[in-house]
Formats: sequence, C-alpha cells, structure tokens
Amino acid sequence: MKTKYVILALVLLAVSISPVYAGNALRMGTAGAPELLIPIGSRGTAMGGSVVANVSGVESIFWNPAGLASLEGTEVMFTHQPYLVDVDVNFGGMGTRIEGFGVLGISAKVVSIGEMEETTREQPEGTGRLFSPSLATLAVTYAKVLTANVSFGATAMFLNEDIFEVRATGVAFDVGFIYDPRWKGFSVGLAIKNYGPTMQFSGQGFQNNIEGHSQAAESREFELPSSINMGVAYDMYDQDLHLATVTGNFRSNNFSEDFYQGGFEYVYDGKYSLRGGYNYADQDHWLYGASLGAGVMFELGNTDLTFEYCWTQTEVFDANQYWTLKASF
Repeated sequence: MKTKYVILALVLLAVSISPVYAGNALRMGTAGAPELLIPIGSRGTAMGGSVVANVSGVESIFWNPAGLASLEGTEVMFTHQPYLVDVDVNFGGMGTRIEGFGVLGISAKVVSIGEMEETTREQPEGTGRLFSPSLATLAVTYAKVLTANVSFGATAMFLNEDIFEVRATGVAFDVGFIYDPRWKGFSVGLAIKNYGPTMQFSGQGFQNNIEGHSQAAESREFELPSSINMGVAYDMYDQDLHLATVTGNFRSNNFSEDFYQGGFEYVYDGKYSLRGGYNYADQDHWLYGASLGAGVMFELGNTDLTFEYCWTQTEVFDANQYWTLKASF
C-alpha cells in the first residue's frame, strides 16, 4: 500500500511541475551539459525515443532506469555513434541482478569532439597547440520490481566536461517508474531526467594576460537540461512467434519546445527485430525526424549476443547512425 502512495505522489508531482518545465523556445541554447541529451542504444533511438514505457536491459539507464528492473542475470552493452560534425559518442554499461537486493548497473558515456587548435587574441590564426575537448558521464543505477505491476529505478550521474584549460564537474539524477497492469500488453512509464544543481567552469583558461597585467575572468553558472517523460506502450499483436508493439512518448523540456515521439517494433521469434519511429517538435529548424532500425539475436554457448543498428534522419547534418552490441548471460 505504501508503494502505491509513493507512486501516486510522484505522478502528481510530475503533473504539477510540468507547467514549469513546459517547452520554452526563448530558453533554447542556455542550458549546459548537452551530453546528457545525446541518446544511447539502437533500439530506443530507432523507435524515436518513445520507449519510456517498455524499455529493458542496460539501455534503460538512459531512457528510464525502471526498465533495468526486468533484467534477469547479467547484461553488458556497448554503443558507438558517429555524431554530428565528426563528434564520436561511445557508451559502455553493465547491469546485473543481485538476489534479494534488485538490479545494479554502472555505465560510462564519453563524447569525443576531436582535436582543435588553440587561438588567442594575439594569434587568432592559431598557436600550434592542439587540444581535445571531452564530455564524460559516469553513472550508477539501481532498479527494483516493487510489486507485480510496478518497477522503479534511479540513476546518479557524475559529469565531467574538460575543455582545454577549463573544467566543469557536477551531478545529475534520473528517476523512473513503469506500470504494467498485465492487461492486453499495455504499459505506461514516467521518467524525470537530468535533475541536479547548476554547474560552472573554472580553471587556468580564465586567466588573461593583457598588456602585462594578469586578469581573472569567471564563468557563469548554468543549469542542466531537465525533462519529464511520460510514455505508453501497447502490444497490438502477440500471436505465436510474432510480436508487434506501438509506443508513444511526451517529453516536457525546460530549455526547448516539448517533444512528441512515436515508434513501432516488430519481433519475430524473439530474435529478429524491425523498428521505426518519429520525433516531432513545434519549433523552427527542428533537427530530427524519422528513424529506422533492426536487430538480431543469436545464442553463443550460454550467452545471448545481440547486434542492433539504427539510422536517424537529421536536417543540415549527415544522418546519425548507431551500432550496438549486447551480451546477456
């Protein structure tokens, strides 16, 4: 009974603060820690990000940590994504069930921007010194099945942004629930993401030497790109070896317009998957659109290996592509 009251309180909290988080185009570009918004995993991305209500395994760490609670045994996952303008995103994570405790997960996401050349006021064409900015997120996730119908998960993240001679560190938290009423393949999910204190850059890079005098500048604090995600999933066809699922998600952002996401997945014999999705936001120059993906799972001894791929449409830039490898044992 206490669990139901806790869930009800969190749902009411999400509904009550959603006007505060309502999309605001005037605040676009003013949040920091953009690495928190880069999705991981081919399945969820191929379905347009609309997997808040039916995600599972290590991929849940990003979309909704409650999905990790359904993990049986241990799963290891690695994702590589050549992101926009030659930026690479790599993710590695592991989750394991601990009897009598729940499921524990650890993960790391690293955004590598590549080499850049230092420029200064005196040498605007470059000094010859090269540096490689990196944005890293380390996370610990705990998930547990609370009742026969409700799963809970929470993630604590440590953020580190290293850009030449300045650095910013911080923490962020995700919390989520999935409710499965065991009724005709229907489920709902709720995830509150990227909630945490402000961050600020500091370091030697803020020391300026002007006409022989040393002056110190200071970075302003910046907020994290928080969001509230509410999703639904429905198994529209589940017969013999065939399973077809449709999903939808509403994402209320505090630093951009709100998102509407939809997707579908067809799975044959639990091993072969086809997926598609779409992202929509009512804002000018919206970057994303349609997405497609596929996956295949096969057994290797006592280990299930899964290979997945996703293609995501983007405006202006080349399409995003994701490659994912999972091992479950």
